[in-house]
Parts: sequence; structure tokens; C-alpha cells
Amino acid sequence: MRIEAVVWDIDDTLFDYTSADRGGMRAHLTAEGLLGRYDSVDGAITEWRRITDLQWARFAAGEATFEEQRRGRVRLFLDEELTDTEADAWFQRYIGHYEAVWALFPDVLPVLDALAASHRHAVLSNSSLHVQDRKLRFLGVHDRFESVLCAAELGVSKPAAEAFHASCEALGLAPHQVAYVGDHPEIDGRGAADAGLFSVWIDRGGIHLTGEAPPDLRRIASLAELPALLGPDTRFGAQSTFG
Repeated sequence: MRIEAVVWDIDDTLFDYTSADRGGMRAHLTAEGLLGRYDSVDGAITEWRRITDLQWARFAAGEATFEEQRRGRVRLFLDEELTDTEADAWFQRYIGHYEAVWALFPDVLPVLDALAASHRHAVLSNSSLHVQDRKLRFLGVHDRFESVLCAAELGVSKPAAEAFHASCEALGLAPHQVAYVGDHPEIDGRGAADAGLFSVWIDRGGIHLTGEAPPDLRRIASLAELPALLGPDTRFGAQSTFG
């Protein structure tokens, strides 16, 4: 059956989160006078991302609210017992630097334009609607999507099948009629495939999968490859370089 819609991940799929996080944290640590605590900026950023992953796991498991995982990130990173107000203020100062370097990947607008007439579009993100709705508006692409669903409001996060199925239900389509495009091979790629969607993993960095890839997981190196995967009625695209 023809793929009728594409559901998109946001961070590191449409939005260059890694570059923004790196640039924003560099500027923030400089402004806060914290660079001296670390051997290098890269070391500080690696620690920030490690702590972020740990705190997000707490949120995904229902052990912390979205706000609590943010505060936990700050407290662990600084190794300080901060009040909620202090932790929130520190994180908001970081957000200011982070947002200053927000940008889409250069292949995003061309593929959205190419698929605009042939496919419907939606978003499913492991974040909060408050964060991602604002991000999509800032980046000028919010109106491209019929729905924006996020884990904080859904109460379930990827790779749970329920999260992917919620995005299909929002479109009024069956999973086999929907493609999901995301950057994480397990959370996005394997999760969408296991949920019965047409799963496309955008692998911009040449990541190696843990274990054997599902046979119905399609890997691309650029979004320019996506239209050809979705059907002959799209206007451009090349076959996946990964076969």
C-alpha cells in the first residue's frame, strides 16, 4: 500500500541539535566562568550529554517530570545542591545561548518542498510540546505539519509502539501507511519498524547498529534520498547509498 504520510523526529533529524547543543554549551560555559572545570569544551559537552541521557531515562521511566529531569541535569553537571529556582535559572541561561544557534539541516527544506504535494506530514518527538512547538515556529516550519506529538504530553515515549501508533491515529492512518524518519537507530529506526511503520533511519554520522538491523529498516545518509524510497510520484531523490 502507498505511504500516505511522513512522521518526523525533530532533534538531529530536521533540527541540527548536536551543533546547537555544542555551540550553546560552549557559549554558556564561557559566560558562566565554568570552562576551567574541564580539560576541554568537548569534555564538558560529553559529560553534559551523558547526564542528559541519564536524566531522560528517568523521565521516560516515569521517575521524574520533564522539569525534574532538567533540574537533575543541572545539579549533576554542576555537582551542587541547587534549589529548583536556581536550577531553573541556570538552565534558562543555557537555553538562551542554545537558541541563538538554532538551525535546520540544509537538506530539510528541499525534501519538505519535494514531498509537500504527495504526502501528509506530522511530528513525533521525545520531548515536550512547549519546547518543540516553539522550536518549529522559530525555524519557520511549524505550518508544514498537521500534528506535533511529544512524549511529555503523550505519557509514553519512543521506542514504545504506543507512541508511534499515537502519531498514526492523529493522522487517521494505519501504521503501514505511515513512514517514520528519525536519527536514532534504536529509538527511532528499530522502534518504528517494530511498531509496523515504514521505518527510515537518517544516519548522518555513519553510526553502527547494536545487533542485527531489522530487515524493514531503511538507512539513508541524506534526506535527499527519502523521496525515492517513498514512491515514484515524488519529484526527486536517489536510491539509498546503503542498499
